[in-house]
Amino acid sequence: MLTQFSRTELLIGKEAMDKLNASRVAVFGVGGVGGYVCEALARSGVQAFDLVDDDKVCLTNLNRQIIATRKTVGRYKAEVMKERILEINPKADVRIHKCFFLPENAAEFPFEEYDYVVDAVDTVTAKIELVMKAQECGVPIISSMGAGNKMEASMFQVADIYKTKVCPLAKVMRRELKKRGVKKLKVVYSEEKPMEPVEDMAVSCRSNCICPPGAEHKCTERRAIPGSMAFVPSVVGLIIAGEVVKDLCGLQKR
Repeated sequence: MLTQFSRTELLIGKEAMDKLNASRVAVFGVGGVGGYVCEALARSGVQAFDLVDDDKVCLTNLNRQIIATRKTVGRYKAEVMKERILEINPKADVRIHKCFFLPENAAEFPFEEYDYVVDAVDTVTAKIELVMKAQECGVPIISSMGAGNKMEASMFQVADIYKTKVCPLAKVMRRELKKRGVKKLKVVYSEEKPMEPVEDMAVSCRSNCICPPGAEHKCTERRAIPGSMAFVPSVVGLIIAGEVVKDLCGLQKR
């Protein structure tokens, strides 16, 4: 029977399509990377999602985030992404968590229900906790390394965390995961050396914050505010989504 996923089924077959339809994927961080992960998974046939993000769409998100438009500025990203997924597939089951994932609230998330976890958050503390919880529950996870301050989208690749180099975030993750006895972690990273953002306070959130009123976490709280382009986080998100789909369907090359 012809459906909106018929072109996908022509490529991967009915059995793989059924696996996607039956999978629940938790996406932690629905921003530049995570938004494109959700978009591609919804269009690929994944029908159950948990979206975790406490942030609201900001004017500065319009340059790179798929859910950011003038109409969505000021709204919770998780809510906007849920609406978008349901517009793509009204049958989707989308649960949203408008909060910041931390070790303190990790027990509130039903990891045992997830078929896959996507880590698209910014902080090392949250990333490590996601890896530990996923490992504890036996759930596959893929983690996004640094995408900010990068220009060469073609340099991103999939690797085990212990095979990475150059990326500063990956270096920290390697060290911390090794301390905790984690043997492997699939990541998407780049060996491009991060650029130094231009020091111009006229265009910096540091002194001209325009986050919506009531935003829990503002850019002014960051140690560093990275620059970003539309074509970098989108590529990272699509690579991650591709890995999730192939893993869920058992289509990875041996």
